Amino acid sequence: MFEISNETLTVQISAAGAELQSIINKNNSLEYMWSGDPAFWGKKSPVLFPIVGGLKNGSYQHQGITYQLGRHGFAREREFTVHSHSTESIRFSLVSDETTKEVYPFDFVFSIEYSLSDNKLTVKYIVENIGRENLLFSVGAHPAFKVPLVDGTNYEDYHLIFSDKETVGIYPLSPDGLIEKNTEPLLNNSNSIPLTKALFAKDALVFKELRSDYIGILNHKNTHGLKLHYSEFPFMGIWAAKNADFVCIEPWCGIADSVDTTGELAAKEGINKLAPKDIFERAWTVEVF
Repeated sequence: MFEISNETLTVQISAAGAELQSIINKNNSLEYMWSGDPAFWGKKSPVLFPIVGGLKNGSYQHQGITYQLGRHGFAREREFTVHSHSTESIRFSLVSDETTKEVYPFDFVFSIEYSLSDNKLTVKYIVENIGRENLLFSVGAHPAFKVPLVDGTNYEDYHLIFSDKETVGIYPLSPDGLIEKNTEPLLNNSNSIPLTKALFAKDALVFKELRSDYIGILNHKNTHGLKLHYSEFPFMGIWAAKNADFVCIEPWCGIADSVDTTGELAAKEGINKLAPKDIFERAWTVEVF
């Protein structure tokens, strides 16, 4: 386990999956991350790379070859190397190898940098194409935040707050976890969704057209909560496991396959195309209070 800290925050990250494990605010002694109870969901903040979500039939095609790749890709299951580490920041890296090429035939360096500033943690994804062809990939976050956050509050005291008023629907997921064609209405000139355990009965809330650049988790009984800023990410998922005491706010550069996908990786919705020697960077920030 690795740690970074400043005057306000102490953050812990595991080299396994370069996964965020803990955010503690020293001013109020609150832990903001989900416990990872395996009875509900054993992860805390898996990193999604080189795909986000699931593939139709668990496979994709590239240059006439079919590859099998599991939901959210392989990075969350791999051991990362620490590239650099200071008091307030740490950078992990994963390099393509023969194991990754069995399921994903590209040469890459995928790095994740965690850095602190006051009461904010910024998580930056850096993807470098070290191969000779375009690198096709998606990347996304999956942090699970503790709800209820404060003793004496319950799940229903909290709500999701969007930076802007939204009129937008969600894209339902099929039983196989694929994106359906038509939306279901959710927000109508509103910036708030009350949290209930039933909200996620049909799986994640998936958005493509949000105007907001942050989503917060706030409650009705005190001023403690968080805001996740994600302006560089075009897709968003919000999810919780059945009856679990957390909410995932998931900014994505990529999205699960649609029900009518061709399976061709280059044509996949949300896929990023990175030329040889180019570098892709995206960052999100969580502000806790």
